Amino acid sequence: MSHFFHDPRNSRRDFLGQLALGATSLGLASFAGPLHLEAASRLPSNKEEPEAWLKKITGKHKLLLDVPRPNEILPFAWPKVFLLTNAATGTPANECSVVVVLRHEAIPFAMENTLWPKYKFGEVFKFDDPATKAASLRNPFWQPKPNDFVVPGVGPVDIGIDQLQQDGVIFCVCNMAITVYSAAVATNMGLDPATVKAEWLAGVLPGIHVVPSGVWAIGRAQEKGCGYCYAG
Repeated sequence: MSHFFHDPRNSRRDFLGQLALGATSLGLASFAGPLHLEAASRLPSNKEEPEAWLKKITGKHKLLLDVPRPNEILPFAWPKVFLLTNAATGTPANECSVVVVLRHEAIPFAMENTLWPKYKFGEVFKFDDPATKAASLRNPFWQPKPNDFVVPGVGPVDIGIDQLQQDGVIFCVCNMAITVYSAAVATNMGLDPATVKAEWLAGVLPGIHVVPSGVWAIGRAQEKGCGYCYAG
């Protein structure tokens, strides 16, 4: 059972710092060239058009949550808070639009449970399971059980990704971060980067949109009128 408290001591390393140990063997400098950047951000050919999800942003009230790293339950609690408080002030959830962009160190939340122990996502991305308080071996925000998340003064809350999707919340995940992190993890594990990236992309949860980059999605959502909220 998780509680809605934030410990400021749980600061996270920045994006490049996360990759420092594997940078030499991976040759991250190669990503600096425009051709490499284009290849890294290109979406799989079987995915939807990059901007198709933007057509869903039609609500009276619109919010974008920028999630660059794990931050306890907050990136998933705040969409629910936005919807609940809008409902309380006269605008139901189906008349609101919420976009959650999972980028940088938050990308594992977009992936299925089977990938978590295989690639040690809890250790790599420094996220502890709310139930065990150890490095997570699962995605706790996908199909959570009743009473998994309890907010003091409120009680149990439905903040699983699948539950939020039922409320119309749109989730996106950064393809650029998947490209870089899968390559770094593959190199450290002695695996083929292309194979690992393909497995990560295949493991993206149903309904989550793979976008060229997180910052690309953030810009597009704001162009559609979404207010910006930093959730990392």
